[in-house]
Amino acid sequence: MDFFRPDRPCPAPAAHGALDFAELERTGINPDDVLDFSVNSNPFGPSPLVRAAIARTPLDRYPDRECLALRRVLAERLGVSSAQIVVGNGTAELIWLAAFAFLKPGENVLIVGPTFGEYERSVRLMSAIPIYWNALPAAGFACDIAAISQLLNTADYRAVFLCNPNNPTGQVVSPDVILAWADAHPRTLFIVDEAYLMFVPGLESVIPNLRPNLLALRSMTKDYALAGLRLGYAVGEARLVEALVNVRPAWNVNGLAQAAGLAALADAVYYQSSLEKLRDEKTFLLAGLAEAGYSPVPSHTHFFLLPVGNAVRFRQNLLRHGILVRDCTSFGLPGYVRISPRTRTENQKLLAHLQHSL
Repeated sequence: MDFFRPDRPCPAPAAHGALDFAELERTGINPDDVLDFSVNSNPFGPSPLVRAAIARTPLDRYPDRECLALRRVLAERLGVSSAQIVVGNGTAELIWLAAFAFLKPGENVLIVGPTFGEYERSVRLMSAIPIYWNALPAAGFACDIAAISQLLNTADYRAVFLCNPNNPTGQVVSPDVILAWADAHPRTLFIVDEAYLMFVPGLESVIPNLRPNLLALRSMTKDYALAGLRLGYAVGEARLVEALVNVRPAWNVNGLAQAAGLAALADAVYYQSSLEKLRDEKTFLLAGLAEAGYSPVPSHTHFFLLPVGNAVRFRQNLLRHGILVRDCTSFGLPGYVRISPRTRTENQKLLAHLQHSL
């Protein structure tokens, strides 16, 4: 029997960074021996308060389905009501929930690329049509505001996915530009993924100036170093948030993640200190790469693109030495890898291999 639905395509999973445990098993590499420069997370780990909170969390009790405590703290910090926030199992789940809630078959969706693969995958799963505007290497991967504005003016789009700051390029679009787009196109939903916002000092969020057609996605996985727990949230007008709530799975955020989120938010000193150290490590790593003859692409974020000629071969060579970088072929950039700084000792090991082993 054919159990597949012809009206719902099944696109292949999007490629991601981080350790591929099946790959490491095939190659005989112990995951504990790999230095992972392929992920864009805070390498200094979560606050000590997080581990203490997790240890106190009962495992035999269902978590709060509504994440009430976490939403209240976030709402107070962001200056919105808790009804304007929904918490998810990482930003990736919220992208899918937005697609399920708002997209219909045959609708056009603009994706500002090159960017995170889950946007396109969620669009295709809803039988909507992804249409890309892609930044160019010759322009340093900066967004051409006029070109995107022209696209918005010449076609009807149900939604726009914009990662700001963008993954993998580290480029940014001014919130004023995004708000102007939203005002000019009130029938288009602008889904702005701000997962990396806190890695860029001084970059404003769209959240203080929400529009009825604007949904902001935020991650606690990246800057708060909670990748193993998965935690993110969406902020928008209450009617948009209600639509996401109506399509989410029950108990989508486990109790450990909720406790970790509250504890992480309570330790502002550790948080700011770790982000400052990360900026210092980026400066150190960029200087070392330049000295070794590489030309990193300028980036507003801690992570950045590095032109290497053949990304697949470059990644494989480093992985044999227990170092993982992000092959950007899946972004349509087969000549680039993405690197995110780690601790000083780990950054020195990467530089040593690049200088002497490749």
